[in-house]
Amino acid sequence: MAVKIRLRRMGAKKAPFYRVVVADSRYPRDGRFIEEIGTYNPLTEPAEVKIDAEKVQKWIKNGAQPTDVVKRLLKNSGI
Repeated sequence: MAVKIRLRRMGAKKAPFYRVVVADSRYPRDGRFIEEIGTYNPLTEPAEVKIDAEKVQKWIKNGAQPTDVVKRLLKNSGI
C-alpha cells in the first residue's frame, strides 16, 4: 500500500479550496482518505496554508510520500 500526502479538492466551481489529506494512492483524488492534516486556500492573498506539522512528521516517518505540490507547500510553510 503506497500512502500519499496529497490535496483533496473542495469548494465550488472556479473557487478551489483544498484539504491536505493522507490517502492510499489507489483511492480517487476526492474519495476515501485516512486522515485530514491541513487546509490550503489559494484564493486568499497570500495563499493560506494551515498544516499540522506533528501529523506530517508522523506520517512521513511512517513512509507516506508527499506529492510535488504538497512538498512545495510544506517547504514554503517551513515544515
